[in-house]
Amino acid sequence: MKLTSPATARNREPLAAVLQGVLPERGLVLEVASGAGEHAVHFARRFADLDWQPSDPDKDALKSIAAHAADAGLPNLRAPLMLDAAGQTWPVDRADAMLCINMVHISPWSACAGLMRGAGRLLDAGAPLILYGPYRRAGVETAPTNEAFDRSLKERNPDWGLRSLEEVAAEAERNGLTLERVVEMPANNLTVVFCKM
Repeated sequence: MKLTSPATARNREPLAAVLQGVLPERGLVLEVASGAGEHAVHFARRFADLDWQPSDPDKDALKSIAAHAADAGLPNLRAPLMLDAAGQTWPVDRADAMLCINMVHISPWSACAGLMRGAGRLLDAGAPLILYGPYRRAGVETAPTNEAFDRSLKERNPDWGLRSLEEVAAEAERNGLTLERVVEMPANNLTVVFCKM
């Protein structure tokens, strides 16, 4: 059962352009909250020298990732893993880079905190954690579309919603990660790059 997301087709190339300058040349990339699996296939194809490890806590998402991966037949795309970012244990011991797209705002804060703990454990010094999505920033007016999105998220689940980039960065710092770059992206999104200290 393959799921699709129109947003993936719109953001994958701008995101790939940022990843080009951030990802290592070789190694394992752990993608946390891979969703439908379309990004995993696209980036595994684009970055053929990297091993790509998709993951998700949702069983339907895992089936979709597996279906997309089976169709793609890429040797560097691993079978998806059940991984709850908020969980105390993860099925991965280390990674050379981590990527998390559109999870931080569509999950409770415990998932963001867990993501930062996981990155602090799994990444070696100098390795990146890359986040993508909409954020609130101190001193920067939030786009009306993002405000509407935030309201719709909170209606679905009061524990969801746009996060303060400063609060996310503080959580990262508590786990040995430093904010390295913030890149403006289409549709009022950001790519945020943290680096393991």
